[in-house]
Amino acid sequence: MRYKAATMGFLVMGLLLIPAMAEGTLLIFGNANMDESIDDEDISFLSEIISGEREPTDLADADHDGKIDEGDVLRVEEIIAGVEEEITLLDGAEGEITIQVPVERIVPLNMRHACSLVVLGAEEKIVGVDQTVVERERLFPRLCNLPSVGAVREPDAEAIISLQPDLILTFTNMPLPGELEDKMPAGISVLRFDLSRTESIEMEMKALGYLMGDREEAARYLDWYAGYMREVEERASQITDRERVFLEREKKAAGESTVRWAYADQTGYTDLCAAAGGLNIADGYIDCNGDVEAEWVLSQNPDVIIGLSYNGGYMVDDPAPLQAYRQEILSIPGIQNVTAAREGRVYIISGDFSIGPQILIGSATVAKWLYPDVFEDLDVDAIHEEFLRDFMRIEFDPREEGAFVYPG
Repeated sequence: MRYKAATMGFLVMGLLLIPAMAEGTLLIFGNANMDESIDDEDISFLSEIISGEREPTDLADADHDGKIDEGDVLRVEEIIAGVEEEITLLDGAEGEITIQVPVERIVPLNMRHACSLVVLGAEEKIVGVDQTVVERERLFPRLCNLPSVGAVREPDAEAIISLQPDLILTFTNMPLPGELEDKMPAGISVLRFDLSRTESIEMEMKALGYLMGDREEAARYLDWYAGYMREVEERASQITDRERVFLEREKKAAGESTVRWAYADQTGYTDLCAAAGGLNIADGYIDCNGDVEAEWVLSQNPDVIIGLSYNGGYMVDDPAPLQAYRQEILSIPGIQNVTAAREGRVYIISGDFSIGPQILIGSATVAKWLYPDVFEDLDVDAIHEEFLRDFMRIEFDPREEGAFVYPG
């Protein structure tokens, strides 16, 4: 494996650093014309680079040997035919990684990554999972019984190594390289994809399709995703009087209600609001996420408040944990003077079904809360059930099972 780690400052901040390329670029070396796929057009493009008719591009060096020649044409031909032995790509932390393919043994370090692999038909390749998968046996009926490798922030390196994976799939910003890459022997690659941002999830899933050797499954998911997401975004783009939204997350431990953990930008959670056409009041007030005073929230008088919780979802059917969180928000001194509370527009959403490959379901949910008239005909439960049936390959009725939103 060849890996150029992101800077420590970047990892500590936890921000997704996008390479200086057009959004939608497939970040696999060999994509010479820098579009959304590797195909015959890249062969023609490479030939023109070799003949001097074009300047080299950042992804033209398909075999990643430092020069552009006929070897790169051969590698692109192999990738198109699906017979390549290795693929070099850029991950979400700007690491250049060469991975031997086909990948046969994988350890995903979060439920989002495990979910993505199941969607791509690669469930049988997973040999170990983190605690978020173990806890969600109804979403992952087979994977929940696999060996646990701890938690994503502090993975059990020895347990991972004992499983002899070819690939570990994790977030761009955690765990830190000192907790993962630096402890792995040669032959175990680490790929950092967030798989939770609207701006990057399509290309990340497409790249994973190349690595898993099943581009058809990736294309099937991407067609489904784009169909619904584009509908949400198109309707939202027509809205001129936009709702002002405060996005927060449930505290992991009891704390002062006068301090809220807010989300401002650069996360999958804030993408839900953006895709749905909302205005996040914390955007520009803080970076990414962090504490804000409840007094500031009250002074901003948001139209809608949405709280993110991981205490419901697929793990329980009783909405009591979500209800309790909502009540905690409504107990903030002075909150009843805020439009969101006064008009009953305080909502709780589960992170289980709203971020990751299901992010369009979360976006549709938020869109219906913000603009119920515009999205009245959008059946979020039906979309959710369709995802579970067609891509997770399980029978699960979100109308009757699980606790995903409150009220709802």
